[in-house]
Amino acid sequence: MASRKRKKQRKSSSKHRWPRAIALVLLAPIAAYLGLALLGSLIPVNADWEEAETGIPIYLTDNGVHLDIVMPIEAAGVSWAPYFPGTDLAQPAWANAGHVMIGSGDRGVYTEAKDWGDLRASTAFGALFAGNRVMHVQYVDAPQRFAAAEIRLTPAQYRRLWQSVRASFDLSEDGWPQRLDTPGYWPSDAFYEGRGSFNAAMTCNQWVARQLRIAGVESSLWSPFSKGLPWRYRAPDAATD
Repeated sequence: MASRKRKKQRKSSSKHRWPRAIALVLLAPIAAYLGLALLGSLIPVNADWEEAETGIPIYLTDNGVHLDIVMPIEAAGVSWAPYFPGTDLAQPAWANAGHVMIGSGDRGVYTEAKDWGDLRASTAFGALFAGNRVMHVQYVDAPQRFAAAEIRLTPAQYRRLWQSVRASFDLSEDGWPQRLDTPGYWPSDAFYEGRGSFNAAMTCNQWVARQLRIAGVESSLWSPFSKGLPWRYRAPDAATD
């Protein structure tokens, strides 16, 4: 009888070990990703950068998941106006706004899901491993009222940022962004072809971190989540126009 009981206990214990082992196999990569994301957000690049006392303000916006860079339409001798004409927008008058908000994302997530409730599991899975990058552009006014952070750049830093962001678009042979047929979310925005792939390593937020690094601004080494970057900068000055 005792021998039978021990055999039953071993079988029962074995049955319980398998689900735990499977759970560990599934959760270990997620835990490693989260841990590396935290570590990467704390490690600075361009650590000796100091914000200019005077210069050109840019902004970071954060919707809780996704970061965008907000830049003035014209500054430091360069302009976004020719690249995103009013004819690309549902309401062309928005092209008279003072700033343009630019973000990078996965084609499926951007163009198929108008809100998070529309996002399909297959689309999200594809974006994590083999997404196609597209760019989202929206004209905005008074970004300091809704931005998560403000960064003041020298003209040279701003031009480097402008050039790097421009290079993220898959430009036509004539050197212009290629607008997607997909309607924008609002009357003030549009989608464009992007360069490169989108995946769990190079997310929309890491794209922002990379642009700032190229500009010479202090940035996070790896910031796949939106909260891993804005904390480095000061809050916007609400009195700034």
